[in-house]
Amino acid sequence: MIKISVPSGSELSIGSGRPFALIAGPCVVENEKMIFDTAGEIKKIAGKLNIPFIFKSSYKKANRTSSDSFTGIGDSEALKMLSGVRDNFHIPVLTDIHSVKEAETAALSVDILQIPAFLCRQTDLLIAAGETGKVINIKKGQFLAPEDMKFAAEKVSSTGNGNIMLTERGTTFGYHNLIVDMRSLITMREFGYPVVMDATHSVQLPSKGNESGGQPKFIKPLAKAAAAVGIDALFLEVHPNPKKALSDAASQLPLDELEALLIEIQAIDRLIKKY
Repeated sequence: MIKISVPSGSELSIGSGRPFALIAGPCVVENEKMIFDTAGEIKKIAGKLNIPFIFKSSYKKANRTSSDSFTGIGDSEALKMLSGVRDNFHIPVLTDIHSVKEAETAALSVDILQIPAFLCRQTDLLIAAGETGKVINIKKGQFLAPEDMKFAAEKVSSTGNGNIMLTERGTTFGYHNLIVDMRSLITMREFGYPVVMDATHSVQLPSKGNESGGQPKFIKPLAKAAAAVGIDALFLEVHPNPKKALSDAASQLPLDELEALLIEIQAIDRLIKKY
């Protein structure tokens, strides 16, 4: 189990059979209005259902298919907005980091640092993240067996920081396709850390043309299947209008579909965990 300090002064606990937490928000910080409006609406939905909520958005996108793709509005400005979400809505915030230098900078503005899937073997990055003392969410690489996530977690824990989550987000299956092996959730939990299902990146069709495609119709069944296996948190990229999103437009869940999905996930979670 891990505990995350909430800006209001309370704590959010994840793992050890507790009800699932929601990690959700737009793929990337696009502008202040969208970020604040979306954070406020998700908080309202999560509060209505009594689901612990962590807001997610990347302050920059360092891994894009094309050099012409949107990468961000500027690091300082985006981090300031994420800090604003944290302070205004009193919710924990998660964002990605991509380099050792970014770890310390981003840690000043958010509560959880996320290691992107493609970087989950980068020793210096994992150690720098661990040394911040923040909660670290490590996404399993598309190229990695779930058993190998043990070594990624050990790199973070070698710093004395055991506040780690491990996230499934699909495995490469030939060209331009991902599959999800639900056994990975069980395997990764055996390492003693909360496990997270990323049901949106798992439906991507990577690098199809000059941008990644997706099959969003599979978001809901994958999320429900993972809840039936037993997860500690559900990760969803959620956007008010995915078709107009500046990143991952083909694999984000429409905001107006979130509440209905969470009601189904919560029912499954209650059945599995018996609360």
